[in-house]
Amino acid sequence: MTTKDITKEDHKEAVEKALPVKTATKKVAAGKYIETVGRRKTGTARVRITPGAKEGIVINGKDFATYFPTEELQTIVKNAVVKSKVAEKFSITVVVKGGGIHSQAEAIRQGVSRALVEYDAELRTRLKKLGFLKRDPRTKERRKFGLKKARKAPQWSKR
Repeated sequence: MTTKDITKEDHKEAVEKALPVKTATKKVAAGKYIETVGRRKTGTARVRITPGAKEGIVINGKDFATYFPTEELQTIVKNAVVKSKVAEKFSITVVVKGGGIHSQAEAIRQGVSRALVEYDAELRTRLKKLGFLKRDPRTKERRKFGLKKARKAPQWSKR
């Protein structure tokens, strides 16, 4: 059979047979955790979620409410757990470095979202639609030689 003889249906069947079947949920034993990484600008967050433990978020050894004092930043961090509507309780431990406070919050949100997807693969569509799994690539542009900032040039004078 040549490549011209293959129909779309044959190709579709071959692809379906070749693709591995994804499991719906990942059972994690008590005391075990899922570790993921979230990034935003220069902020990096290493997130560990432990299912079945008491509910709470600890960031760099501090309580979540003291690390992020504003309500906006707290909702950014909690968004992934709240919007995924997971019935189980999770103990979330985070080590975050670099970036500003807002980019750290978004890095934590991405890390928590990735961990929840590892825990339950069915959450992927919901979290992806909300944009929590996308790594925002926007970073500060580097300064160029001969310029004052990335694009700001020194004042031009004719004479």
